[in-house]
Amino acid sequence: MSPPYLLLDIDGVLIPFPDADGVTPASHARHDVVPTGRSADDPVTIWLNPDHGPLLMALISTGLVTPVWCTSWRQDATTLIGPLLDIPPLPHVDLPRPRITTSHPNGYLWKRDHVDGWLGDAPAVWIDDDFTDLDHSWAAERTTSGVPTLLVQPDPHVGLRAEHLAATRAWASRLRDTRTAAPAAPVETEAA
Repeated sequence: MSPPYLLLDIDGVLIPFPDADGVTPASHARHDVVPTGRSADDPVTIWLNPDHGPLLMALISTGLVTPVWCTSWRQDATTLIGPLLDIPPLPHVDLPRPRITTSHPNGYLWKRDHVDGWLGDAPAVWIDDDFTDLDHSWAAERTTSGVPTLLVQPDPHVGLRAEHLAATRAWASRLRDTRTAAPAAPVETEAA
């Protein structure tokens, strides 16, 4: 059986949002990138933690998860963000570019409808900073129906931490162990 998907967001996860004073974590380094549709004289400044690449690769190299970008950066995640963290090219969920003014137009994360259809009945751990209670209920319902789903929600001003990946690894290990556990042999009884 295939390992669960690791759906990985970028903004608020790998790129933290500045705090009220406009400060980003000291652990993050500045980069200027040119996303699709922008010109080289109009780059976007981002802040990335160089430790995130090795931490993510340590998890990915276990084979416990199948990594996929799940971000509004779309293909730019692979061409711009991944190389800055030494992450090899990964597939991405092809999210639309919705015309919305909030991340939760229906009370839950806008990506969820697209992710739900993309995942089908595949298990997944999804790391995103923008879940609501409705998203957590969705994950619990999937899990209850036999489709293990874990949501990991970093603080958007701090971003991804080692403990988020440790929790992901522990969850994926338990899932693998449960799936590979041999069924107990039937107990034979003597006829009386």
